[in-house]
Amino acid sequence: MTGLGATLAAPSLVRAATSQHLSGAAFGTRWHIAGPEGKALGRLRPALDALFAEIDQDMSPWRPDSALSRFNTSQTGMPASFEMTRVARSALHLARESEGAFDPTVGPLVARWGFGPIEQGAAPDWRKLSVGQGRLAKSQADLTLDLCGIAKGRALDRAWELARDHGLANLLLDLGGELRALGPHPEGRDWHVAVEPPAPGHPVPAILHLPEGMAVATSGLGAQSYVLNGRAWGHIMNPANAQPVDGKLRSVTVLADDAMTADGWATALFAAGDASGPALARKHDIAALFVFVDAQALRQLRTGGIGAVLS
Repeated sequence: MTGLGATLAAPSLVRAATSQHLSGAAFGTRWHIAGPEGKALGRLRPALDALFAEIDQDMSPWRPDSALSRFNTSQTGMPASFEMTRVARSALHLARESEGAFDPTVGPLVARWGFGPIEQGAAPDWRKLSVGQGRLAKSQADLTLDLCGIAKGRALDRAWELARDHGLANLLLDLGGELRALGPHPEGRDWHVAVEPPAPGHPVPAILHLPEGMAVATSGLGAQSYVLNGRAWGHIMNPANAQPVDGKLRSVTVLADDAMTADGWATALFAAGDASGPALARKHDIAALFVFVDAQALRQLRTGGIGAVLS
């Protein structure tokens, strides 16, 4: 599922403090698991590879044979897997909660600005999508669905569940920079991870103490962006004006009980922009770190108690 999301928290501190690592490729990015010696992480690899292949086959917008691509070319909708309906239902719920800042129908708009594979389709309008029992439907034939703003988080949650069901603990799982802790650090403390700077040359904004079970995700300009005429253009769209997000906001990091929630809200809050993003976070009591660039200097804004886990 190439290009599932933006750049996220960088677990550089974790890799230096643990003795066993497992890694691989999925969704056009890398995944890593860090933990103590003796956990036999290697036995997870076949199950993880199968899990990620299943998700890719279901929800990748880059594959013409995926279920999501077939939905996009359908006239009214089609039957869908339990997982795809679950993720789509969560996406529509987030669209409502974020007042449209998160919109899973922006695929053609993303492609128009040089990102993403969904080149044909209607203007964004998430209200024309619906999810039923085992079915996705749309009221406009050329409307498309793009779950990239939330599906990677769900993939991380399922990998976390897989590791837990294998009896493993004291692990940190990283999928393309989105992180979730399975148990505490082997030393008995929270996991410590660095929030990635929004641009080269800037200092690390903060160190995050990730409690066991919790997840963190970051959205911003770092992973998919280009500079044209002195302005940075990113892949996250503002549905209100049909353009990439503009302003001084450079990244949003969200802490949540699960990675799908963290992933989706990080996307939504960044898409909402400089003023509406923090307002939405306060309204919904979301633990978020907003990083702005003012005159080449970093400025932070914290909401929802995230300050308690930052240093």
